[in-house]
Amino acid sequence: MFCTRCGIAIDEKVRYCSACGHPTKLAEATANPYASPRLALDAENKKIAGVCAGFARYLGVEALLIRIVWLALALGAGFGFFAYLIAWILMPKDAPRATAAADYARQN
Repeated sequence: MFCTRCGIAIDEKVRYCSACGHPTKLAEATANPYASPRLALDAENKKIAGVCAGFARYLGVEALLIRIVWLALALGAGFGFFAYLIAWILMPKDAPRATAAADYARQN
């Protein structure tokens, strides 16, 4: 395997290039086990604004389940629409995955 930044041959089991410190695919594939999911709008799996997908990622469940529950709250109780709008306004936007991985690599 070769480093995509400097081109030096590196071992398959290495997470970072020893010459330039660039993360390999192994480093990007392994997530930090101590990092908890952040409640944020999910830009990758969104249907309208990413609120339901963000809650699903935070809770560790399927996004379809959250969408069904949210629709039931919206149609049944009526406060689901207001809760969705409030969540849309208050939840921060999610950083793209490539940027988040690059920021993490720069920090460590």
